[in-house]
Amino acid sequence: MADQVRPVVLLVARVAIGVIFLVHGYQKFLTIGIEGTTEFFESVGIPLAALAAPAVAATEVAGGLALIAGAALPLAGSLLALNMIGAIVFVHGESGFSAGDGGYEFVLALAAASLAVGFSGGGAFALDNVRLRRRGAAAVIA
Repeated sequence: MADQVRPVVLLVARVAIGVIFLVHGYQKFLTIGIEGTTEFFESVGIPLAALAAPAVAATEVAGGLALIAGAALPLAGSLLALNMIGAIVFVHGESGFSAGDGGYEFVLALAAASLAVGFSGGGAFALDNVRLRRRGAAAVIA
């Protein structure tokens, strides 16, 4: 039974986590804006805030899209987890654990979920696996 639902469960997890990152990256680019994000990064002491703001926003957008598509999953999951570790260190860590108090609870969950999904193999509906199946089929034919 678990093997039958695994592809769907992995798809749901990838899409849910990917959408969260995509929306947060989108906000940094368009809602708050890179200037506003840079100002916030400066206010919390993130080094090289003018470079970090667009890099973080791009990582969240590209990483979110990669999770949704199931492409480059280990790389996307690792970069998104590192992104969240930075958020814990610079923004949420001082507030303790509880997300209700601005703490790192949700950010830690996103970091762990990014790694779990990134190294899950993505399931049958992941682009990473479509490419692998094609290579495997070509190897069998050749």
